[in-house]
Amino acid sequence: MKIKNNRVVEDLVFKSYLEEIMSKKKYSKMNRYIQHGNTTCLLHSVAVAYFSYRLCKFLKLKVHEKELIRGALLHDYFLYDWHAKYKPTKDIGLHGRIHPTIALFNARRDYNVNRIEADIIANHMFPLTFRPPKYKESVIVCIVDKVCSIYEVFSKKAYLEIALKLANTKKDRRIIAKRINLYN
Repeated sequence: MKIKNNRVVEDLVFKSYLEEIMSKKKYSKMNRYIQHGNTTCLLHSVAVAYFSYRLCKFLKLKVHEKELIRGALLHDYFLYDWHAKYKPTKDIGLHGRIHPTIALFNARRDYNVNRIEADIIANHMFPLTFRPPKYKESVIVCIVDKVCSIYEVFSKKAYLEIALKLANTKKDRRIIAKRINLYN
């Protein structure tokens, strides 16, 4: 029997790619750094990947799911706190412009990144970086990244609910559930 539009199965597909990326210990370092509002880089990246994936499913877009999810998970893999004493110079430039290059460098160092994933990472800050995305997966991640960034400044509850859904252990689920209750 073929299962159609089964969200549980779709979420398991997403989770399998998430676990593949998170299997590297370096990836969890993203949880140390705040991205927007009170949202960590890790939670932001997971949210961008999840909502990009769900948007494609909702719109019934034919995309390379693996590349979409992996590229979105790695789009902010820059591994530093851009808020702490970060002073741009003529040589370095603004964080918004340089972090895609740093994230791509780190992703290529730690993972096998293909051309679609590289394009997602390198061009997710368009138009700030001036290079437009080449692939529909890149365009989707670019748009979803902007929406998530705006949302993160104002609310964290929805992100915690996603984290709860994807948590692997009972302990993690309890901790996340307590945080969600703070927003009720």
